[in-house]
Amino acid sequence: MTSPSLPAVCVVWQTAMIILFGVFIRYDEESDPHWLEHKKLNNISSDIENDFYFRYPSFQDVHVMIFVGFGFLMTFLKRYSFGGVGFNFLIAAFGLQWALLMQGWFHSLDYTDGKIKIGIENLINADFCVAGCLIAYGALLGKVSPVQLMVLTLFGITLFAVEEYIILNLIHARDAGGSMVIHTFGAYYGLSISWMLYRPNLDQSSRLQGSVYHSDVFATIGTLFLWMFWPSFNSAITDHGDGQHRAVINTYLALASTVLTTVAMSSLFQKHGKLDMVHVQNSTLAGGVAVGTAAEFMLMPYGSLIVGFCCGVISTLGYIYISPFLEKYMKVQDTCGVHNLHAMPGVIGGIVGAITAAAASESVYGHEGLVKTFDFEGAFEKMEPTTQGGHQAGGLCVALIFGIGGGMIVGAILRLPIWGDPADDNCFDDETYWEVRGREFILF
Repeated sequence: MTSPSLPAVCVVWQTAMIILFGVFIRYDEESDPHWLEHKKLNNISSDIENDFYFRYPSFQDVHVMIFVGFGFLMTFLKRYSFGGVGFNFLIAAFGLQWALLMQGWFHSLDYTDGKIKIGIENLINADFCVAGCLIAYGALLGKVSPVQLMVLTLFGITLFAVEEYIILNLIHARDAGGSMVIHTFGAYYGLSISWMLYRPNLDQSSRLQGSVYHSDVFATIGTLFLWMFWPSFNSAITDHGDGQHRAVINTYLALASTVLTTVAMSSLFQKHGKLDMVHVQNSTLAGGVAVGTAAEFMLMPYGSLIVGFCCGVISTLGYIYISPFLEKYMKVQDTCGVHNLHAMPGVIGGIVGAITAAAASESVYGHEGLVKTFDFEGAFEKMEPTTQGGHQAGGLCVALIFGIGGGMIVGAILRLPIWGDPADDNCFDDETYWEVRGREFILF
């Protein structure tokens, strides 16, 4: 039965968003009518120099990934397609509003008037913030109520904004594609909640915890959207010019390498050399996750191929061996296998970023290139690449601490018997929360 508190929660929280936006949120100088005055004051000759024209194509791609890519990737369960794509929609729509506020207080607050000034880059960052919660949702798919998902998102966005500020501003780590900030945090946040919400009798819904032919086809649509647009995801907020260009190339190559390795590993370890669609849907994306932190660094094209190759192997083997181990011995019921697609590749991405940063040199980057790539300015003007490598490693540790620790705390809250979560024998079934019509004509 649908939780009776869902309409109230949605209305109350949306009302709160309206009030908070009214108090705090304003347009930034590039989206405000005073842009004309700003142009004259800064000798800007054309509207094309407005950041909108640089960032909007990337924003559009990231937005598609959040709503179509993640949404359809979660439609693989035979009777939970509405829940997969519909609750993804709910989480993202609520989360991006809260993210604009939380990230705005940390990054875009104008101290002269106490207002948060938002533009196109804030929208991209809000989508990134939401991505961490959608990753966490993947570990809990089919086992939680929509109200629990709203609570998960509220706390998840808050934790994300804090850990992002610590990693990027205080520790001064670079993480263009979010291997640490988004994927590592989001995956371990969801896995920790799943551990806290462990269901010993989940086998009562085992008949529904699988896919059918058409549900796997729909899920692969999500895979393809994610795969195609991942270069935009990793390059969306990098510096204009060579850094953004390099991030696209590195991601493009890592993803291509991962596909071949995933297909090889899936065929090698499956009976009769056949392919498993679960591997193709998920492990083919692992290279995009792992190359995220180092996407704008001088990873080199062959380095990107190596990262993709390794992640294809590790992620596919994760689905074959590690996921069953986690459920049997660690009591972690990971519906979508986010440990294999996001957690392990995210950690690998953090390590690759630390090594690549520590190995940077003026002979490779040039002095100005080194300063721009690693933002060696202000308080960090005299930082050396080897020190930056240590800061990158520190950022990975913070992401792990916030993901695991935050997930355990939020998991404890979600265990309270007030959220209307489904019974063990009603998990993975849309009929628990959705009006479902015409199912009697579909053969499962």
